[in-house]
Amino acid sequence: MPDTYAIILAGGAGTRLWPLSRKHKPKQLIPLFEGRSLLAHAIDRLDGLFAPERIRIVTTADLAEPMLRELPSISKDQIIAEPALRDTANAIGLAANLIARESPDAIMCVFTADQLITPRDRFQDAIRTGIDAAATNADALITFGIPPATAHTGYGYLELGENIDDRIRLVSAFREKPDASTAADYVSSGNHLWNSGMFAWRVQTILAELTRHLAENQRVLSSIAADLAGGMKSDQFKVRYEGLKRISIDYAVLEKAERVLVVPMACDWLDVGSWEAIAALHAADAAGNVSIGATSLAVDSNRNTLASEHDHLIVTIGVDDLIVVHTDDATLVCKKDEAQRVRDLVEKCRVEHGDRYL
Repeated sequence: MPDTYAIILAGGAGTRLWPLSRKHKPKQLIPLFEGRSLLAHAIDRLDGLFAPERIRIVTTADLAEPMLRELPSISKDQIIAEPALRDTANAIGLAANLIARESPDAIMCVFTADQLITPRDRFQDAIRTGIDAAATNADALITFGIPPATAHTGYGYLELGENIDDRIRLVSAFREKPDASTAADYVSSGNHLWNSGMFAWRVQTILAELTRHLAENQRVLSSIAADLAGGMKSDQFKVRYEGLKRISIDYAVLEKAERVLVVPMACDWLDVGSWEAIAALHAADAAGNVSIGATSLAVDSNRNTLASEHDHLIVTIGVDDLIVVHTDDATLVCKKDEAQRVRDLVEKCRVEHGDRYL
């Protein structure tokens, strides 16, 4: 078996979880579940699958030190620090080019730091199947799909094609985030999986696909990897990386590739990207209110989500279906059904206040 590497993408800003998630401490570093960060959970899930020294974390340059403090088992050499956010195609491409210089025949698996997946044994079984599939299907890109628990409109879907064997299917199409009716049709068909954003492939296979579909970016990424090995200065890295076209791996490669296989992963899977998702991790009181790091007192109030970075008392009277998030310098109050607009609010905050509250 070739060397196998794990790549954890951990550079997201987590703007939909503002004001708790901030630039200096985004959601992947916040102890949102069982008193531990999402990044720590992501590392734990890989225990026994990968040699510890073959784990790489791709993040932004300003988060490298906080992540090293969060993960004492990770060395500085295992952090790949992007000087700017250029979406997943470039983050994955940079990691692939760097790994290719260490181990040209390696297989790499890609994970993200903002998911919770249980139970671990089923997760690991699926990943092992994906690694084996990458080893025996040199021309294929392997993804992992989650059997949909609901007709969720916030996830992309994978449409299934023919059986490759009893654990692997061909992906016939990628379907973007659907409306409610279309999502219901996908679920009832039994022929669609949630797109988990996790992958496995040979390093040379993904580099060939990047060359085919994102040629200019791949040319620059290959050059950057070579120059980083030779001691390129950080300001040169920043200028060249910022010039890359910003695009996701799905749009850039996977939706165009000729052969994409999927391993169904029969796990409880949660993409922790919204206050609704965070609330689902915590027990509600008899009125449906959820408190996260806060002390709450509710009078005639129902189905509210109340969060604080400290043990702050949040009191509600006669209000329903709200999200209230308190921090030292900002407080968010919004209706639950407006929670997806928090990202837009963060951009408005940036325009009016600069980086002060970000």
